[in-house]
Amino acid sequence: MLFHYYDSLMKDDAYFQEQIGAVKEALVSLGRIHPGSVTLQKRSRGNGYHYLSYTFQGEGHTLYVREDDIDQVREEVENYRVFRSLVNEWIALEIEYSRLRRSGS
Repeated sequence: MLFHYYDSLMKDDAYFQEQIGAVKEALVSLGRIHPGSVTLQKRSRGNGYHYLSYTFQGEGHTLYVREDDIDQVREEVENYRVFRSLVNEWIALEIEYSRLRRSGS
C-alpha cells in the first residue's frame, strides 16, 4: 500500500514538473512585452492616430504610436497578455502541487 502511494505521488510530481517546465519555456520564448491596449483615436477631420494606454506601478500612461510601429506595439501588448496568462497558470500549478505535497505528508 505504501509503495502504491509513493508511486502515485511520483507520477504527480513528474506531471507537475513537466507542466511547470512547459510554462517556463513558453515564458522565455515570448519575446518583447508591454502592458496596455492600443486604440485608434479619430480626429474631427476624419483621419486618426493610434495610442498606447497602460498603467504601471500605479501610474497611468498614454503614448502616441507611430503608424510604422503599430504592428510591433500590438505584438508586444499581445505578448504581455499571454505573459500574464502563463504566470497565472504557473501559480495555479504551484498551488495545486503544493496542496498535493502537503496532503501526502
